[in-house]
Amino acid sequence: MKLKVFILLFFISTTGVIAQQFSYKPTNPAFGGDTFNYNWLLSSATSQNGFKEATTPRTTQSALDRFGATLNQQVLSQISRSLLAQQLESVGNFSQEGSFTFGSLNVEIFDSNEGLVINILDTSNGEETQVIVPNP
Repeated sequence: MKLKVFILLFFISTTGVIAQQFSYKPTNPAFGGDTFNYNWLLSSATSQNGFKEATTPRTTQSALDRFGATLNQQVLSQISRSLLAQQLESVGNFSQEGSFTFGSLNVEIFDSNEGLVINILDTSNGEETQVIVPNP
């Protein structure tokens, strides 16, 4: 008898229970979330970032100042091209191997399996640069 009462009470108490399906949707758009959350996540991360980039004050140049700077750069470039052409008359188009010195720069040119190798050494501070022109 007690068992019948218990089963009857169990069915009466469970008939009022309502269930629904559980679903999960991610917030981050990188993992399938709504793309409209991107701006919110970015602004939230930016506001929590403790590292700030150093800002430098920008100077605005007038059109005349920019023209003068460009003209100055072109004149200096033309002078350096002409001086380099005078120094490299024997080298031509860097196809001749050898070592050359231009002020504090020591330039070494040789051919290797990788292509034409140009080593440039600044003897004033020890910086070295290597340029490799691949074989065609």
